Amino acid sequence: MKFTKEAKIGLIAIISLFILYFGINYLKGVNLFKPTNHYYVKFDNVAELQKSAPIYIEGFKVGIVNDILYDYSNANKIVVLISLDKSMKITSGSYVEKTTGFTTGASLHIVMNKYVSTNIQVGDTIDGSSKAGMMDIVADDLMPKVQDLLPKIDSILTGLASIVNHPALTMSLDHIERTGYNLEKSSQQLSIMMSSDIPLIMTDFRKISSDFSLISANMREIDLNQTVDKLNASLENVQNMSEKFGSSDNNVGLLLNDRLLYDNLTATTENAANLLLDFKQNPKRYVHFSIFNRNSNK
Repeated sequence: MKFTKEAKIGLIAIISLFILYFGINYLKGVNLFKPTNHYYVKFDNVAELQKSAPIYIEGFKVGIVNDILYDYSNANKIVVLISLDKSMKITSGSYVEKTTGFTTGASLHIVMNKYVSTNIQVGDTIDGSSKAGMMDIVADDLMPKVQDLLPKIDSILTGLASIVNHPALTMSLDHIERTGYNLEKSSQQLSIMMSSDIPLIMTDFRKISSDFSLISANMREIDLNQTVDKLNASLENVQNMSEKFGSSDNNVGLLLNDRLLYDNLTATTENAANLLLDFKQNPKRYVHFSIFNRNSNK
């Protein structure tokens, strides 16, 4: 049996649409070949909840959101159609809780009533509730505190602006800049000194060290015992001379220690001084000079 060209194109299009349909559902997490049970859940708010959103029990995925419908007969109620695994049974009194993640969007969590053994019939309606998510907690708890902090932050920023714009800060920065420039200049001068003066200083130091070594060698060659003996002899001579000065058995001792001689010398010095003074005051008393008398005597 031969197919026309148009039939082949049509068959390829149908197969492509079939693959596209199953592929899209597979990407959404819908398994068309897996049997499921459908339930309805009523919510007051389904913010951020999307079709194909996962449904969990105790952290284990048991189904997905199939559809989201608005209940026009019951105001402020939104009906969510969920698909659960065929073998999944929901006990009476259980409820579905919507939670919102920080980045993953909203998901549904079934909170099972573990105290009863009866189950909800397939296709029945389950009560739903919304749990505050991370963003809700931030909006409800953190934002008021942030709003209370805003005036303080504003005053802090105003204070910082006044400090930054204060002339004293500008002057301080200028001083710091000049200090840095001076330090850089001093560092350059120190570098120049280290490269030019320090070698000369080290050369002089080596020379002085060499001289000290030579002096030390000469000191080792000196006979210290002989030097000490000579020094002791000199000190003994000085002591003997001092003792002679203090005794009266020699001329120098008599001159220094004889009181009568000292008094006579003192009196003689005073008489000589008086005589010189009188001579200056009355020179005619001691010198006679006359031409006529001299001729008559001849």
